[in-house]
Amino acid sequence: MRDDREKLLDIFEAIEQIEKYAVQGREAFESNELIQIWHVRHLQVIGEAARTLSSTFKDRHPQISWTRIIGMRNILVHHYFEIDLPVVWEVVENELPPLKEQVEAILRQEGGGW
Repeated sequence: MRDDREKLLDIFEAIEQIEKYAVQGREAFESNELIQIWHVRHLQVIGEAARTLSSTFKDRHPQISWTRIIGMRNILVHHYFEIDLPVVWEVVENELPPLKEQVEAILRQEGGGW
């Protein structure tokens, strides 16, 4: 079974995958369906990893809005006809950079070869 650290690494790696194409900017995101799908898929991974983190881990790190991350995952997975692409871009542009910093700080804090 995967532990919390591995799941946190999944979140970090999914953010890095999104960053590969986010650097192309909003216009590329809006005009390229493959980039949209890429972002949505990796946001799903982030949400799924967050959903399966232990309650103890999430309680130790309340600075991260786990509930919002999991809520976004639920929308992306279960309500895909209602996905609001401007909201997806807003998350990519404004929410992921601080999340990446927070996740990286936790990984450094908890050690384990990071």
